[in-house]
Parts: sequence; structure tokens; C-alpha cells
Amino acid sequence: MPRNTTARIDLDALRNNYRKACARAGSAKAMAVVKADGYGHGIAQVASALADVAPKYAVACIEEAFAIRAAGLAQPVVLLQGVHAVGDLAECVHNQFEPVLHGEHQLEWMEQGSAIPEFWLKVNTGMNRLGFWPDDLPAVMAKLEKIGAFGGLQGFVSHFACADDESSAMTAAQTATFEKATAPWPSFMRSVGNSAAHFTAGQPLFDWSRPGIMLYGGSPIIGKAGPELGLEPVMTLEAPLITTRVVKAGDSVGYGAGWVAQHDTRMGMVAVGYGDGYPRHAGTDTPAAIGGRRIRLIGRVSMDMLAVDLSNTPEAREGDLVELWGRTVGVDEVASCAGTISYELLTGITRRVPRICR
Repeated sequence: MPRNTTARIDLDALRNNYRKACARAGSAKAMAVVKADGYGHGIAQVASALADVAPKYAVACIEEAFAIRAAGLAQPVVLLQGVHAVGDLAECVHNQFEPVLHGEHQLEWMEQGSAIPEFWLKVNTGMNRLGFWPDDLPAVMAKLEKIGAFGGLQGFVSHFACADDESSAMTAAQTATFEKATAPWPSFMRSVGNSAAHFTAGQPLFDWSRPGIMLYGGSPIIGKAGPELGLEPVMTLEAPLITTRVVKAGDSVGYGAGWVAQHDTRMGMVAVGYGDGYPRHAGTDTPAAIGGRRIRLIGRVSMDMLAVDLSNTPEAREGDLVELWGRTVGVDEVASCAGTISYELLTGITRRVPRICR
């Protein structure tokens, strides 16, 4: 019989979060970002759950788009990383994928081939990862017209570097740069809004927003947790207690003897570890829960197990399920304890942990 370590996926919560994204997007439409295997929740399950409400999906790469088609879904899919080979353009035409083109080499591929899909242009407004410089856009647009690709252009996109930081002025500066760069072509659509931008007062989201982490209940804003923003947790990671014992004062627990009992302490071992994707750097005092009551981790996280202090739950027994994150303990809180972000935790859950959707 397999251990009862699972990631339970609440698809109703997912749909509720998407509706909240739409409400915050105002007149903009929201393309559901389901990259990285639906942020670790399962791309087929997530995309299918949103099929009746999301008019468009966004992924990083073409293989993720194929996974959406394999699930039997027909909505257009935006490829945020564009295409990686000239042959991908024909696949985009055939499968109704919309690549985001960000470099001169991709324009050359389109010029070489006969396949011109519907596509977007990435404008580099300060993130400095991908995209055409604003001053280069007139030449890019002239080239598109010359090669007969103008009819496939859907619009312009950019991406914010500091939208998660409410004190930063960079988002406003990037927005101004984007508006100025794209102003000569007002008939084309525009998209800039990541999850954080949905919570930025007065931030224009133009024609399409791109909610990602907020769909899964994680916070896109520094210093705030998902529930503070009205978001519902979608994943509950839980694992069973496999043993309990009392360690005497002065005894240590786990690798490196990093935690030493100050007094006799009832503790338990939980069947989850960094081999399952739970963060190794989550140390003593990271919260967990049993039956809705909060407990804490003690000592180092091992590959397959971690230790918890059961002082607050004296009735806990072998087989009881421990919530590592979910509705009692937020994933943002665990991420903070581990020195990372909820994005990494959710996408890092390994294949050893089955996803159970409801």
C-alpha cells in the first residue's frame, strides 16, 4: 500500500481565483497562465478546469501547449517564450498557438518559411530578459510588413520586473515606456499585466492580463499572503505521521543534531521530505498543522522525512495527516520560512507525490 503523501488540488478554488483575476482586470480579458505544469498542479487538470471560463491560455514553451491540446482543449495558447526553431512556426499555425516573438532571429525564421501564425511582439521595457528595444519597433514593424507578416500580428506584450514591490516606481516607468513605444500602432492589442499588476492601484492592464500565481492562491505581492488578497489556496500538501516518540531533554533529532530538546518533548516523523519537493531549507519553527491545529517543524528536513513537535497536539497518532501547506498553513508562509517564494514550492513538488483533484 502506498504512503498517503498527496497534493490535493481544489479546482473550485482555482476557478474562484480566476474569476477574481477577471474582476480585477476590469475591461481586459484574462489569459490563464498554466506554464510549469500548471504551477505544479497538473497542466491538463488545471487547463480543463478553466476551459469554460478562460478564453485563452499562456504557457512558456511549445511542449506545454501540446499538453493542452492532448487534453482535448481548443482555446488559443500563447507561447510566452516564443519558438525555438523555424519548424515550430508551422506547428503554431496548425495548432492555433500564438508565439511571442522577441528577437531578430525569429523574424528571420518567419521570413524563411511560408508559415505565419498569429503572434505577439515582446517589447523590452526594462526587464532586460527578452524583447525588442522600444526604439527598434519601427524597423521591426516595417520588416513585418515587408515579409507579409503584418496580418498575423495580434499585438504587443511586456513584462514587469518589480510589480510585486508596492514601493517601487519601476512599474509605472515601464508602463510609460510601453505606452510610448506602442502608441504609433493603436489598432493592435496590448498586454502587460502579471498577477501582481492586478493588485496595483491605477495600473492599466490594457487588452489582456496574464494572471499566474494568483490563480493558484499564492501571493504575487511582497509582504502579503494569498488569503490577505482574497485568494484561495488550491494545493494542500499533506503526509502521514509514521511514528511518534518522546525525546528526553538534551536529546537531538535528525541530521547534524541541529535541534536539541530543552525538555522532554513528544515528536513525530512525517513521510515527506525534499525528495518530494518540500523545501530542505525550511527549518525549526516552520509551521505545519494537524486537524486544523498548528504545529512546528524541528531539526533538518531529510530527503524522505521531517520531524514535528507534537506538544500542541497530544492526541496525534500514527496515520494522522499533517498539512504541510494548505488552508491552515499558507504556502506563502512556508516559503518565507524557507527563504524562497510560493512559486518555487508549488512548481517543485515532484512526481513522487500524486495530485488528487476534486
